[in-house]
Order: sequence, then C-alpha cells, then structure tokens
Amino acid sequence: MAYKITDDCIACGVCEGECPVECISEGDGKYIIDANECIDCGACAGVCPVDAPVPDEE
Repeated sequence: MAYKITDDCIACGVCEGECPVECISEGDGKYIIDANECIDCGACAGVCPVDAPVPDEE
C-alpha cells in the first residue's frame, strides 16, 4: 500500500529528502507521492510536521 499526501500539506519539502526511492515531488501547492514508486516505508510520515502523508487505503 502506497502513501498519499493529504491537503494538510504545508509544502515545506522535508518529506522529499527522506524518501529512499525519490518518489515525492513538489506539486501544485503541496507535495505528491508517485504511488507506483512508493515502497510503503513511512519515512515521509515520520518527518512531516503536520502528518500529511498517510497510507492510501483506496
């Protein structure tokens, strides 16, 4: 299961540098995760100050 970044994202960018597979990029007003590349490690969620990355349960 991949992670996704919710609209709570404040676009600080701290998550991008933590991703070991570099699947996080800056989007329009928030960061986005490429679900096809995400390895579900949770590193992004561990560093986010607003808990925006969450497991994508869809």
